[in-house]
Amino acid sequence: MSVRVLIVDDSAVVRKIFTSELSRDPQIEVVGSAPDPYVARDKIVSLKPDVLTLDVEMPKMDGLTFLRRLMKHYPSPTIVVSSLTAKGGELAMEALDAGAVDVMCKPGESYTVTDMSIELIEKIKAAALVKLSKPIDVKKNKVIISQKLAMSKTTNKVIAIGSSTGGTQALQVVLSMLPRATNGLVIVQHMPESFTRAFANRLNEHSELEVKEAVDGDSVIPGKALIAPGNSHMFLRRSGANYYVNVRKGPLVNRHRPSVEVLFKSVAKYAGANAIGVMLTGMGADGAQGMLEMKYNGAFNIAQDENSCVVYGMPKVAIKVGAVNKGDSLENIPGLIVKQLLATGVAEPVA
Repeated sequence: MSVRVLIVDDSAVVRKIFTSELSRDPQIEVVGSAPDPYVARDKIVSLKPDVLTLDVEMPKMDGLTFLRRLMKHYPSPTIVVSSLTAKGGELAMEALDAGAVDVMCKPGESYTVTDMSIELIEKIKAAALVKLSKPIDVKKNKVIISQKLAMSKTTNKVIAIGSSTGGTQALQVVLSMLPRATNGLVIVQHMPESFTRAFANRLNEHSELEVKEAVDGDSVIPGKALIAPGNSHMFLRRSGANYYVNVRKGPLVNRHRPSVEVLFKSVAKYAGANAIGVMLTGMGADGAQGMLEMKYNGAFNIAQDENSCVVYGMPKVAIKVGAVNKGDSLENIPGLIVKQLLATGVAEPVA
C-alpha cells in the first residue's frame, strides 16, 4: 500500500517539484497540495493523508501555528520543509518542539533537487511508520549517580550514537540525562545542513554536557558531545591516546550525508574496545554494518527497543545482524551507558 502525501506550501513551483519528484516512487501517492493552512485543513479532513510536508513561512497562518493546532486536534505525521537560512534552522527546531517528526531543506545552492528527492522520499516513508507519543519526563528519569566519572590513565572511552527519524527527541532525552563528566560523544543525526548547528545549540541548552556542531579537528573529550554537520560526513580519528574528528564532504552513504555507517566504521577502526555504540530510532539500515564492525573490535553496543522507538528500523536491523549487546528503552539507555563506563574501568568512580 502506498503512502498518501499532502504537500502544503505557498510556492506553486515547490508544490509542482515535490509532486513530480515524489510521484516517481511507486510507494508514494501525492493525494493533493495546498497553498496555505486553511486549504490544507479542509484537504486533511477530506483526503486523510498519511503524511504531510509543511512549509514554515506561509500566508494567512504560519506553518508553526498550524502545526501546533494540527497536533492538538488532528495529530498527523508531519515533515517540515524550510529554506537554507540560519533563521530556517531556528524555525526547524521550533517545529520539532511543536510536534514535527522531521525537518529538511528545500533545494538550494548546496542542496540539489536530486538530493532533496532522495532524502524527502526516505523521510516520508519513515514518517508513515511513526508512532506519535507523549514525551518522556527527562527530569524524572535523569541519571543520578553518587560518584562522579573521572578519566583513568588508560585511553578515553568514546560513545558513538546514530539516529534518524525521531532521533531529535531521543537525543534530547539521552543527552539531558547524562552527567557532565560522561566521556566524549560523537553523534550522527540525519538532518540537513544549517539545521544541525541550531539543533546542537538547542541540545546544549538542555544538557549538562557541552553540545556543539562538530568542526574538523575538534577533540573528543569528556563532557563534550559533537554533532556531525548536515551535508558532511564525520570520522573519528586518533593521535596517541587522544581522539578527534575529521569532517569531510563525500558521496551519500546509505542515502545519507552524514551517515551513521561512516562514523561507526571509523569508531570501530580507531576506538575498538574503547567504544560504546548506541543506535536510536530511525528508518532504514544506516550504521548496522558499522556497528557490527564495532562489536567485532570489542565495543559494547546498545539499541533502543521497539516500544520506545518512533520508527523501529535502524535498531531492528542492527539487532538482526548481530551487532547489539543490549537492547533497552530510551529512558534506560543513559543509565546503561553510565553503568558500562563504570564497569569497564576506563572511566572510574572517585570520591
